[in-house]
Amino acid sequence: MSIPLLAHFRYNECSMKNLRLHHAIGWVLLLIMGLIVIHAPLTVFLGTQLPQISDAIKAWKELLMLLALLLLTVDYARRKAWRTAFKDKLVWLIGGYATLHLVLVAVYRLPVNAMIAGLMIDLRYIAYFILVYLFLKAYPAYKDSFLRIAMTGATIVVGFAVLQLVLPHNFLAYFGYGDTTIQPYITIDKNPAFVRENSTLRGPNPLGAYAVMVLCGAAAYWIARREKLNDNTRTKLLFFAAAGTISLVVSYARSAWLGAVVALIAVFAIKNRGKITWRRTGYIAVATVIIGALAYGTRNTSFVQNAFIHDNPTTGASVDSNAQHLDSVTAGIASMLAHPFGQGVGSTGSASLFTDNPTVVENQFLFVAHETGWLGFVLFIAITWVVLARLWRKRTDWMALAAFCSGLGLIVVGMLLPVWADDTVSIVWWGLAAVILAVGKETYGKATDKKAKRTT
Repeated sequence: MSIPLLAHFRYNECSMKNLRLHHAIGWVLLLIMGLIVIHAPLTVFLGTQLPQISDAIKAWKELLMLLALLLLTVDYARRKAWRTAFKDKLVWLIGGYATLHLVLVAVYRLPVNAMIAGLMIDLRYIAYFILVYLFLKAYPAYKDSFLRIAMTGATIVVGFAVLQLVLPHNFLAYFGYGDTTIQPYITIDKNPAFVRENSTLRGPNPLGAYAVMVLCGAAAYWIARREKLNDNTRTKLLFFAAAGTISLVVSYARSAWLGAVVALIAVFAIKNRGKITWRRTGYIAVATVIIGALAYGTRNTSFVQNAFIHDNPTTGASVDSNAQHLDSVTAGIASMLAHPFGQGVGSTGSASLFTDNPTVVENQFLFVAHETGWLGFVLFIAITWVVLARLWRKRTDWMALAAFCSGLGLIVVGMLLPVWADDTVSIVWWGLAAVILAVGKETYGKATDKKAKRTT
């Protein structure tokens, strides 16, 4: 065999290896995006059937992320692309945030189960973001596959939420839901007249937060493409708008309702910037007054007392949930001020159930500060700021606009709940943000983009 022919053979062999490698990475990351929307029923059912490996089943996505990280590291090393990647300040911020968690694990001697659970809760969505971001920086042709998977997932979540309107409330009990796993449904302050649905998520609050993303996507797409919509697309948009609204309502998640209002106002305000006239301002003012008057007039109705105020004197629970929220935030602020270095990874939330001092902090930012201190708090805000700022710069793209505005809405939710602690909501939003931000003119290393298009 001649030397040129041998070199050509080795080049093709190397190209095929690279193709198989990035194809495997893509499938792993897409599998996470696809299965995360049925993570709750899947893990509950399999966990009840195989209790001896229930912990491993719950950690399926983290295990797949570790596999993707290993494969992506090999891929970047082969293409010598790390030098380019490390020029990105977002990569450094996320690396610093992850490193801080590892340092705190070594410093604070919390129970092993608590530390592992804490690391998973704190880092899984950040890890998924950076994996998707770096992967698509090299292989942008996979973008459409991620978007199709995300749309299919949204159809499943909001579609099942609508279906639950006619299904028995305890339908999910057939899949293993119950007192020892996840409640098939819950009520507002133990009032059976107000049932809060879960859909395929871990609870009604995550369902409400997820609905915020769906509604922002539908609104942003409609505004951007309304003059070019065909009947098929209009039907899809109508489905997502209607099913998303129903999901938001049946979740009875007040934080999500507030987040949805903020997010949708942001969508319409950004797209109509510079088009606001005095007449439109007057219409908005009149509508606001009318809505306020209606809200005041219905303040004593059963729906408002239960759904909004959670303080019906005849059917309310013995413990006021509003007081619980306030007490949790107050305690979180006091803890942050008293512990500048935090109290260790796994010291709050569900991870803290493995410790002698279970702690609930119902605020995402105070949640981070409780575990990682002031430095972790600052790094987390910096990461969030950079991601939102980059989405803002791409806001002419309807997907970036939807991600930016839904991000604002989820931050509002995060002021009342640790919104990113839910794996489905956090992985979907951060994963889609990575998809949107990664695809652009700059790529990291030489990638076989044409072959990637064929494989996707």
